[in-house]
Amino acid sequence: MSRILSAGQHVVSAMHVHLVFVTKYRRGVFDDEMLTRCEEIMRKVCEDFEAELKEFNGERDHVHLLINYPPKVAVSKLVNSLKGVSARRIRQEFTGRINRAIMYGHLWSPSYFSASCGGAPLAIVRQYIEQQKRPL
Repeated sequence: MSRILSAGQHVVSAMHVHLVFVTKYRRGVFDDEMLTRCEEIMRKVCEDFEAELKEFNGERDHVHLLINYPPKVAVSKLVNSLKGVSARRIRQEFTGRINRAIMYGHLWSPSYFSASCGGAPLAIVRQYIEQQKRPL
């Protein structure tokens, strides 16, 4: 089910994050089949966090994800799970294509890019807050 707003018992939210994961040493290891499997794995991890993988794509050395997630989820915990589970499964399923000697047993670089996205631009939010009628 595709939604913009997520509703809980006491909260309505529209939280989206754009994530980019890069392979260790930017090694170009992915092909179409591996990216398709990586998307399936990451989609399942998102479901486990009650989040939704809205968009996924990648190139030989990195992947981009757009995820809608609930406020109770810490992005860092989601990232750790996405990278950990996908690395384990991809290395198990595509052992012959990932040279462990070159990547030292790792699929992903330890760093990642994360940006919140969606909603109004910051200037509009700032203007809205400034225009609130503060009591004297």
